[in-house]
Amino acid sequence: QVLLVESGGGLVQAGGSLRLSCAASGSIFRINSMNWSRQAPGKQREWVAGITGGGSRNYIDSVKGRFSISRDNAKNTVYLQMNSLKPEDTAVYYCNAYMGSKNYWGQGTQVTVSS
Repeated sequence: QVLLVESGGGLVQAGGSLRLSCAASGSIFRINSMNWSRQAPGKQREWVAGITGGGSRNYIDSVKGRFSISRDNAKNTVYLQMNSLKPEDTAVYYCNAYMGSKNYWGQGTQVTVSS
């Protein structure tokens, strides 16, 4: 069994920064891509950023230049550095990790950006 636990969410003013972490534990073998998604109230979950096992990064257009995804393979952890936060970034942020054919999700961490 694999467990993903997100942390680092909170309340921040517009223009501020937060760094989210997502640590995987349990019966871990090779982790392929790791991703961050978010779900705002009343909206569908949307993919935000992803990083492959080789380190290639991709972002949704709305966060390019503001968010940065990274990973520490030794710690089985993925990070999301969020700068210049906007009220529209308010959401529950989830990480997921692909291991073989399986996709594991964390429980989410709340990010609230006040105007």
